[in-house]
Amino acid sequence: MASVTHYIDGRHTVESERKQALYNPATGEVSGEVSLASTGETEAAITSAKAAFPVWSEMSPLRRARVLFKFKSLVEEHIDELAALITQEHGKVLDDAKGELTRGLEVVEFACGIPHLLKGEITEQIANGVDSWSLNQPLGVVAGISPFNFPVMVPMWMFPIAIACGNCFIMKPSEKDPSSTMRIAELLKEAGLPDGVFNVVNGDKEAVDVLLTHPDVQAVSFVGSTPIAEYIYSTASHHGKRVQALGGAKNHMVVMPDADLDQAVAALMGAAYGSAGERCMAISVAVAVGNVADALIEKLTPKVEALRVGNGVIEGMEMGPLVTADHLKKVEGYVAAGVEEGATLVVDGRGVEPEGGEGFFLGGCLFDNVTPEMTIYRDEIFGPVLAVVRVPDYATAVKLINEHEFGNGTAIFTQNGDAARQFCHEIQVGMVGVNVPIPVPMAFHSFGGWKRSLFGALHMHGPDGVRFYTRRKAITARWPTGLRAQADFIMPTMK
Repeated sequence: MASVTHYIDGRHTVESERKQALYNPATGEVSGEVSLASTGETEAAITSAKAAFPVWSEMSPLRRARVLFKFKSLVEEHIDELAALITQEHGKVLDDAKGELTRGLEVVEFACGIPHLLKGEITEQIANGVDSWSLNQPLGVVAGISPFNFPVMVPMWMFPIAIACGNCFIMKPSEKDPSSTMRIAELLKEAGLPDGVFNVVNGDKEAVDVLLTHPDVQAVSFVGSTPIAEYIYSTASHHGKRVQALGGAKNHMVVMPDADLDQAVAALMGAAYGSAGERCMAISVAVAVGNVADALIEKLTPKVEALRVGNGVIEGMEMGPLVTADHLKKVEGYVAAGVEEGATLVVDGRGVEPEGGEGFFLGGCLFDNVTPEMTIYRDEIFGPVLAVVRVPDYATAVKLINEHEFGNGTAIFTQNGDAARQFCHEIQVGMVGVNVPIPVPMAFHSFGGWKRSLFGALHMHGPDGVRFYTRRKAITARWPTGLRAQADFIMPTMK
């Protein structure tokens, strides 16, 4: 069985005897174990990163970019191996795992442009004989805490930009599926990254709390559920750190009466059931406007019933298992609650017979006649459960979305440009799609939601990522031919 340790100062290491089992979600079998870092081991990673910072931060941006270019090439060379590790521990189908890697590599490609991205601004002759310019300089030691659902992509939202900017990084991946992140650490070293610039500590709250409170950690990035995001944000902020903490979501897709229904249904199938619904950008609510609801349910039902559910390594699978037995139980509890609260369970995925496995499987579930008071509407389920809410008109749909506590992603399907434009303008959500069900921005834009989906001022990757991992220094300089003979006690002004 695999034994996953930590990666500190360029080598695999472990001291703590605390361990946790790793599972193959498709079979339900224990596939290995992961070490849970002690306070001392986490502090050792911070010490390693701090020691590496002076040399790495003084290296030219071009040289740092060249390491990332080599790393990108190595990930592409090992993409099948990495995808297999993701599928083995998370459960998503292989093609979806490769898609995750591709989206992560887009951030690496963006970070390879760091010589341009770090350029500051200059104003010559801002006053007589005075020039002013700005610099973007690294913070020091920074940390990332990532969720189980994207064990490679989400870390790649963080560390490529952070290290390109000259910081040293400590990654705390999910203890449910850490192996792919450990392999990433090895590939970074092979690409020429100096020891200590990228460290991995596997663990639980003990390791996290060290990263949130240690005085040598300058910034923390997090993606996960809202309760944990709030804890991360409040604790790290209290200890003087920069924080970007992405929380939960309840993403709505509005289907207007004039929408191309076949296109909308195809989009809903992928957005609601891809990766077994374990995506922060998954569509979990379809808002059917006017008389489109019956036709939408009619077209969705046979497709949900026909989903190919099974072991993700089998070619042609459309949906794999949920990540753990506990998570499966939790999602099944939501399905039961939906029935109890009066929603119509059109397709019941409980008891599905998966192909090639007996693990943590739940088939696609489809609810109709869901109302905003129901638990399955309010909560983020994080599973293959799609709720259809019927509303009489466009205005009610917008009001419904704007009143929800989460504001991560949303979409509208329509052929009416005026309705789409109005929707983009007035919807209170951070990422919006028009006839695009999962509007994840490309890497050169920034990713993040509104309301209780984001804690912190800056979004991830793109321009906000560079801003988050650097601090601005403004310089005003003058080279006079002679020094003033006396002090000046008035506010300096430019003339």
